[in-house]
Amino acid sequence: MLAAIGVNSLEDLFSQLPPEVRLNRPLAIAAGKSEYEIVDYFRSRGDENANGYASFLGAGVYNHYRPVLVDTVVSRGEFLTSYTPYQAEIAQGTLTTIFEFQTMICQLTGMDVANASMYDGSTATPEAAMMAVRVTGRSGVLVANTVHPEYREVLRTYARNQGMPVEEFAYDAATGLIDLEDLEKKISSETAAVLIQSPNFFGIVENVKAAAEIAHAKGALLVYLFTEAVSLGILEPPAHADIVAGELQSFAIPPSYGGPYAGIIAAKEKFVRQMPGRLVGETKDSRGNRAYCLTLSTREQHIRREKATSNICTNQALVALMVNIFMTIYGKVGLRELAKQNLAKANYAAQQFGKHAKVLFSGAPRFNEFVVQTSEDPYAINSRILGHKIVGGLPLKKFYPELGNASLWCCTELTTRTSIDTAVGMVAESERSVKSAKEEADVEEVTR
Repeated sequence: MLAAIGVNSLEDLFSQLPPEVRLNRPLAIAAGKSEYEIVDYFRSRGDENANGYASFLGAGVYNHYRPVLVDTVVSRGEFLTSYTPYQAEIAQGTLTTIFEFQTMICQLTGMDVANASMYDGSTATPEAAMMAVRVTGRSGVLVANTVHPEYREVLRTYARNQGMPVEEFAYDAATGLIDLEDLEKKISSETAAVLIQSPNFFGIVENVKAAAEIAHAKGALLVYLFTEAVSLGILEPPAHADIVAGELQSFAIPPSYGGPYAGIIAAKEKFVRQMPGRLVGETKDSRGNRAYCLTLSTREQHIRREKATSNICTNQALVALMVNIFMTIYGKVGLRELAKQNLAKANYAAQQFGKHAKVLFSGAPRFNEFVVQTSEDPYAINSRILGHKIVGGLPLKKFYPELGNASLWCCTELTTRTSIDTAVGMVAESERSVKSAKEEADVEEVTR
């Protein structure tokens, strides 16, 4: 094979790779191992990492139960191996599932049109901002400080070469909700879009209508972002928004080490020609039967670059199909019940944590996440909790240093009361230890 491509050795084949990323040694596996022994080895190592652990991590990726029917259907060869449905006459099955996906997303979000999906929520966010820039002819973007920090990083990366100034506005330190006064102060006639997330990064449900009124009064569009799709089973659809962008991982796939996931953009019908990605529409074939085809596909590989709405966005058809199956299995009533279970477990957990530590923003409405502030560094607490096969909440110091020893905790329908009580007990023990150490230090100071 090396000779066929004109290379003398494996070293030559990989010569373009930087030396620091090359292994330059054999794998650290004992010699003489058979393939099945190696597979067993790695399965055993994998079990050490994740098997049997309860998790309170959320922050944009959520651990929900996936009905077995999801994998049963998507594993069928006609779905698993299908390519982009450019030739409608041989891709009616895939086009049908995408059309149904778009329909259900519109029902879920209260929007008129939805695209065939995006890479993920983080890239859907800047795509939605750039869409607003095209619609309004303006350049500036205002994003709430409570939007997922990594989504904001991706937004700034996109904006750097787009001539799209990005400015953040604050949240209320008491409630965790967006600071509407700060938004009114910073919005201007050059603002194309205001981006808010609900539930926001702290798990708090925002006042979408109030934000929309401020944005619209200045001629800007409101972009509604979500990372936890299950919340839409109980929250009012964001009909006050102009564009909705978000992450559908909750409906599709386990946390799975970061992907692949599926994002979405939905919008009012009047903005449809500025939507990135592709859109499947309903038509009729030559015999008058119902059929489906790609109605819009505004990528630069299909049309002139200067007319393209995006140069990278495609669709995650297989993951979107998982979303389809999930929503079909649960239905409207089931999805609402699922959301209520998440809400109830988070409320119980927050109440229990609140008996021993400080639960921030406790007066604001929330979904399945909440912020706990402890006396001890949450990394230290998490390290001890891990010994009980529980993954604790996400420390927030990296993203919100002003919150001190705060961490973000999440409960889903898979969170058990036992794991909640165990985690609460560990936090309570931490608080007692810190208090005791402080009292001893005070006594020692008085004695001196």
